[in-house]
Amino acid sequence: MKKLFIILFFFNIVSVYSQMELVPPSHPVYDFLKRMQLSDFIPDYNSSDIPISRAAVASYLISIDQKRSLLNSIDKGLLDDYLVEFEYDVRGKLNKSHTLFKDFKVKEIFSDRQKYLYSYVDSNATIFFDVQGYISQRNSVGDSLKTNNITLGELGVRVRGTLIKNVGYYLRMSNGQKLIGDTNGINMSIMTYPKLKANTKYKYEQNNFDTYEGYLRYATQNEWVSIMVGKEALLTGFGYIDKLFFSDNTVPFSYLKIGLKYKALSYYFLYGSLKGDSMGIDLSSKNIASHRLNINFSDYFKMGFFESIIIPEQPFNFTFLNPLSFLRSADYNSGENMPKNKNNALMGIDFEIVPTNKLSFQGSLLIDDLNFSTLFNNKKGNRPANDNRFGVQLGLLWVDAFTIPATSLAIEYTRLDPFVYSHRTNKSQYTNWSLPLGHNLSPNSDEIAVKINSYIYKRLNFSLLYQYQRSGTGIIYHGDTLIANYGNDINRGDGDLLNENIFLNGNRINRHIVTFNLTFQPIRQYFIELKYQYRITDFSYLNKKYKDSFVFFTVRVDY
Repeated sequence: MKKLFIILFFFNIVSVYSQMELVPPSHPVYDFLKRMQLSDFIPDYNSSDIPISRAAVASYLISIDQKRSLLNSIDKGLLDDYLVEFEYDVRGKLNKSHTLFKDFKVKEIFSDRQKYLYSYVDSNATIFFDVQGYISQRNSVGDSLKTNNITLGELGVRVRGTLIKNVGYYLRMSNGQKLIGDTNGINMSIMTYPKLKANTKYKYEQNNFDTYEGYLRYATQNEWVSIMVGKEALLTGFGYIDKLFFSDNTVPFSYLKIGLKYKALSYYFLYGSLKGDSMGIDLSSKNIASHRLNINFSDYFKMGFFESIIIPEQPFNFTFLNPLSFLRSADYNSGENMPKNKNNALMGIDFEIVPTNKLSFQGSLLIDDLNFSTLFNNKKGNRPANDNRFGVQLGLLWVDAFTIPATSLAIEYTRLDPFVYSHRTNKSQYTNWSLPLGHNLSPNSDEIAVKINSYIYKRLNFSLLYQYQRSGTGIIYHGDTLIANYGNDINRGDGDLLNENIFLNGNRINRHIVTFNLTFQPIRQYFIELKYQYRITDFSYLNKKYKDSFVFFTVRVDY
């Protein structure tokens, strides 16, 4: 019996390393893996570098399945659903799936099997072809959003697979339409879902929007080495509610990414292209170089080191293509950044501690600018130095919170100094399409966020997020002369040396934001989603409060 188990386990290990395409960061399996990490099923899982390959996800699912007797009933159901969805990655079979183009049956459209439009597998290649689409009704009321509504629809296709066990490929493309609504509805939809800013056609033609991700990825069978070229979202950092380094607050950008992994160490380097502008004027080019080193000192203490640099108006520079370098030094040694200091370098360090079962703590430090000589004395002669800018984040995550199965509680405090992420040239801000690559919080602000995420049963999930934010805002002119900028606008970094940067200085604004999300999957791969947000914006300096709310009701299909 023991020999049989070893043979079966070896077969599984071989099969999971066959699919090299990535699992998109938005996939709910990552929430499941995080809870399983803290429940000691997969303690080596590291959530600070996402996405990971389907092979890696399948390997974790196998480890969890071997301990399924210890799972609660909801997590057993979630695991069973994921074992169906990742069946080929786990077992090399498609017994629990159905291909509609090969054998169309009406009953299979609504079956409990994993559905594909088309699938093909052999010893050298796999192809999975799917369709995605949704219809979303969006309504708003309030002092800022006003009373508006719009109906959006989107339809797209997705093809993925692996060639010769080492080359993963992925392409998702879609086209969206405004089905019902006017200009006010368009503006409301952008305000409530800022990623639509990245669709120029949608804003100016008032009708269409389109999106895509696509890449080729080579990886060795053990993924010690991987190389990816293309466009896909990525998350970097241990943040439980939002992340300081790379987040999901902007649209994906195109990049070359090289990954190395050996035992407790993993490392990636990327060089990519961003969409940039300077006070509304498009830049000819805006590039980013970044790298991240993860060290798993143990299953219960993990640490990461991060560095990134934004390079505007240089179509390509080999200086920053070196995958093993210190980017800040490379920038200075290149000579092109001096004396104008036009590039924007950031670095950071973060860690996660798991002191006991089902509980973890994380801390993150982002260093936007650092000068030890002015660290404790913010002066250069008689002028403010403003040489040191930091972002700080502390978080707690408790799974099976309050002894409720499949429930997690996250509490996170984030503080961003004035001008963090921005840059005085207004060309090198840490943004893509004017949206933050890092945390969604504005500079010169702090936030306390509390989030509860729970599964009522395996296909019914809800989350409740409360955020309290404080900001110091304002840009002041005397005629045409800028005399003060309090450093709250990520896209306006000019004027950072005019006055001493004091945290929360400026026009004070406080916000209370409550967001509720509900996802129901009545039939496998058919979703009903509800999102509601209520926001109070307190303009303390004006003694005025604005109250706004919006709701999204979405019906979505994904197969």
